Amino acid sequence: MDAEGELRTAISALLEGSQVTGRDFCHGQTTVHEVYGMAAWLRSNLTRGGKRAVVCLAAEDRGVIAAALLASLAGGPVLLLPHAFSRQALADVQQATGVGMAISDIDRDFPSGMEIIRPGAGTREPELSGFSVDPDRELLRLYTGGSTGTPRIWSKTAGNIFAESLFLARNFRVTPADRIVATISSYHVYGLLYSVTLPLVSGASVLPGTPSFPEEIIRAVDDFQATILVSVPAHYRILRGKQALASSLRLAFSSAGPLEPESNDDFCKSNGVGIVEIYGSTETGGIALRNRFSGEERFTPYPTVDCEVVKQRLLVRSPYLSPELARNALGFFATGDRVEFGESSGFALKGRADSITKVAGNRVDLEEITAYIKQQKGVADCLVLALEEGGGRQHRIVAIIEGEGVNIEAMRKILALRFEPYALPRIMKSVGRMPMKENGKYDREQILRLFEQ
Repeated sequence: MDAEGELRTAISALLEGSQVTGRDFCHGQTTVHEVYGMAAWLRSNLTRGGKRAVVCLAAEDRGVIAAALLASLAGGPVLLLPHAFSRQALADVQQATGVGMAISDIDRDFPSGMEIIRPGAGTREPELSGFSVDPDRELLRLYTGGSTGTPRIWSKTAGNIFAESLFLARNFRVTPADRIVATISSYHVYGLLYSVTLPLVSGASVLPGTPSFPEEIIRAVDDFQATILVSVPAHYRILRGKQALASSLRLAFSSAGPLEPESNDDFCKSNGVGIVEIYGSTETGGIALRNRFSGEERFTPYPTVDCEVVKQRLLVRSPYLSPELARNALGFFATGDRVEFGESSGFALKGRADSITKVAGNRVDLEEITAYIKQQKGVADCLVLALEEGGGRQHRIVAIIEGEGVNIEAMRKILALRFEPYALPRIMKSVGRMPMKENGKYDREQILRLFEQ
């Protein structure tokens, strides 16, 4: 059977719910049987006149999210995931898309005119099985800031999401015996894949809630006797020097940005467990992985993903690519990342293609400056940006530095010994903690406000 046939068979089996039991999906909160009950209810109530509605999925409960995905998989509504749940964020989504309905698990401050739907467990009638299985059917739309901070919507098909989830389950041998703790919200694609669809296809259970402080994460892993931790670089950073997690832990994941070597080394030495770093994006899905605890310094592409390099730029061909991405004649999409392949296998990331900017006609690598600042004593994190000025014809370089006791004037002198005057940040600001979003990425909007004059 070919890959598409296997995927169709797997999706059909998932909809049939042949293994639906009373076991937990969300530990102590939602059973698998209840997830399927909600899914059938949503499928029945949100498919009107044979036409698929587009519904905003404004829920954080992983059981509700799983039910909505199953309902969509069975021909129910297309799900639109907002980037945040504030009234302004939801109003922005409503204005940009015209969506008029929202699935929610709790009371929220929704904009006027939004019809709110609360899924009921109901019964499992009508069943989810019996519907045509189409891996190319649109499943959801992710409203995201993207890697450049420019808001946009990325579509994902049933095949995009569930093919990747099934690959992860097989590749990492995730089974019903596994218990997952995730420190990232499920309305971002990384959290969605690893804390909702992965347990859905593998039978693993997931802990409700999203711990984010060191003591919360440690307690959650210990109390739940978790076997898998799904987290982000910012959380591995704050776990440095803390006590070891539960001995039940067998696997840890990191994504949403570069994992600092110090964070990786500290975690691995404390817990005897390697962190699997996942490289990818919302629009591409997962592309490659590495585990430095196992001696892997380069990223190895998934066996399901083809990679090429053209002028240092990474091109990928993958079943996880969003449908709207432009591809060349051979089906490859050009990412925004520069890479270098080794003599044997795997590649090293060399920064963003858009990290190269020009100042007064001179080429400046923002990531090179960022990396150098991070090497200095007392610096925990740093971000260097090129801000447009003069109608976009020129750029000024700025830097925000996280660290205790960072002396900005001393930093200027250190940088002046390494870089040309045109490459030096004109403005540098020191902060106690870098502004971050819930998905573990920098909050660029908040950072840019720090540099408004």
